[in-house]
Amino acid sequence: QVRLVESGGGSVETGGSLRLSCVISGYTDSPTCLVWFRQVPGKNRDGIASIDTDGGTYYSDSVKGRFTVSEDNVKATLSLEMNDLKSEDTATYYCALRRWGCVRSVRTGTYAKPYPEDVDYWGQGTQVTVSS
Repeated sequence: QVRLVESGGGSVETGGSLRLSCVISGYTDSPTCLVWFRQVPGKNRDGIASIDTDGGTYYSDSVKGRFTVSEDNVKATLSLEMNDLKSEDTATYYCALRRWGCVRSVRTGTYAKPYPEDVDYWGQGTQVTVSS
């Protein structure tokens, strides 16, 4: 049984930092794509960062330069380091796993924005609240 369990959410002031973790168990195939989504009430889940088995990454414009996604293969843990947090980063954050690696843009070959329908497994989510 594949399980993804997030931790590290909480409340922080504007400009602060948080580190989210996602422990993955029950899945050992390769390649894989590990993804962070976030969701606010009334909106769809938004893919903000991903990392492929080959180490290639994707960041949405909204988090690029502030968030860093990483993977510890030994610990089977996905992380998201979030710096310079803003009020608009307030959301529930989900880690997710896509089999067979991250989707690439046909036109450019770079890693493409992940969408919920691309994903095979989900974590339960962790809340991040940023306040001034």
